Amino acid sequence: MSDRKVFSICIPAYNRAKYLSPLLDSIYQQNFTDFEIVICEDVSPERAQISEIVRAYQFKYPNTLYYYENNVNLGYDGNIRQLVERAAGQYCFFMGNDDLMAPDALSHTAELLHRHANIGMVLKSYLWFEGIPENVQQVVRYFSEERVFQAGEQAITTCFRRSGVISGYIIHRDKAYDSSTNRYDGTLFYQMNLTVKILKTMNAVFTPKILVLCRNGELPDFGNSESERGKYVPGSFTAKARLNMVGGALSILKDNEIEGNTNLLEGVMRDYANYFYPCIKDQLNLPLREYWRLYRGFGQLGFDRYPIFHFYSFLCYLLKEKRFDALIRVATKRLGRSPQLGTRQ
Repeated sequence: MSDRKVFSICIPAYNRAKYLSPLLDSIYQQNFTDFEIVICEDVSPERAQISEIVRAYQFKYPNTLYYYENNVNLGYDGNIRQLVERAAGQYCFFMGNDDLMAPDALSHTAELLHRHANIGMVLKSYLWFEGIPENVQQVVRYFSEERVFQAGEQAITTCFRRSGVISGYIIHRDKAYDSSTNRYDGTLFYQMNLTVKILKTMNAVFTPKILVLCRNGELPDFGNSESERGKYVPGSFTAKARLNMVGGALSILKDNEIEGNTNLLEGVMRDYANYFYPCIKDQLNLPLREYWRLYRGFGQLGFDRYPIFHFYSFLCYLLKEKRFDALIRVATKRLGRSPQLGTRQ
């Protein structure tokens, strides 16, 4: 019987100190105690505030919270890798530094892992809120019922795009550690490489239960590390940033194609095309000429061969973000899951 904790709750810390206490409270209020919390602070201007908050929680909850300060700014991808290295639990349960863990999330996930064998990743359901948790903006639930996806192409194709939001990203720690690489630093999608590597040999399980509450409206801090500088502008996602991110994600698939997964790239690109809205939603107010350049850029990445990509690109630009979000909310409520055009679930 292993004495390892079931979960290492991994928090990449960079600024947003004001949200750290609510996040930690949401973890310590869980009805499950077989966990540790690991925080890696990445040389942010708010390091002193973050450290002070952590010390208070370490005093209140001894031997449960482990805090590390990076010597240099590793950036998003490097800090995710650092957290995996520091974690000692059987599974890493990542949380964004401004989000909240939903009630019963840990006990539900532990029970899920107990019922299913050879699980390398838990695919979550989650929601976006603004201001207070009760002000729900969107619920993201990919399927209406629990599902297991077999290791290999099925699991990877299903989970790859859906690994983009770090909160509630739950993976087998040792498999993630064995997959360590700095090759994808600067993509902001290091976890997607872990998804591919882990799910080659391990299954994934999806849960319709909401595991995390993601805070909407916070400006991104990417662009400060050496690997991110020039690709991203702190405080916003530019059109160039979006192209870099999607291109980086596809580069992970292309590398794995070389290793013999011949159908992965096609399957994942089709999955992206079937729900392309998240890739463009914050770019819909661009002037038409700039949006056209972005559209052409995505097309040159290979999406121009999918009719649904063109449909999304033009429909979303016509409706803009608020009206398209309203349409998604109505469809989600009726279907009981997030709608995806061009595919049957």
